[in-house]
Amino acid sequence: MLSCRKIVLAVSLLATLTAVAGCTQSPTGGPSAGSPSAGPTESPSAEPGTPAPSTTTRDELIIVFRDGSNPQVTWRLTCNPPGGDHPDPEAACRALDRDGEWALQSVPKNKMCTQVYGGPEQATITGTWHGKPVASRLSLINGCETARWAALIGLLPKPGIR
Repeated sequence: MLSCRKIVLAVSLLATLTAVAGCTQSPTGGPSAGSPSAGPTESPSAEPGTPAPSTTTRDELIIVFRDGSNPQVTWRLTCNPPGGDHPDPEAACRALDRDGEWALQSVPKNKMCTQVYGGPEQATITGTWHGKPVASRLSLINGCETARWAALIGLLPKPGIR
């Protein structure tokens, strides 16, 4: 009887862990690195003699920053190679490469966020990054928005610092 209980408990635990593992997602909303569907994907094959598409795109973003009391500041940023009139283009491109995939996307409407105000800073980022159009608005209005901002420190200034 005792061994039956252990088996039932083990099966229940295994089922719970499997269900939880299936729900895990990365910050980008896709499967986590540990899930089976996160494996490599096939890319379409080109016909022989057809040149492959270029993997180096010139990223160009316009960042408009407002701190709530001073006039807005506008920077132009290029990556691949880093440049433009951004104060630190290398750090900005590193921040984008590290967290831009999820931090440039809007917070989903149904996501629960802490209602902690982080300050009056706001930014808009428009242009092209990794060959895709970008139109992103950031603020510090709640915990989710503050997390996006924090992920892009380097591209954006630290809150409270101009």
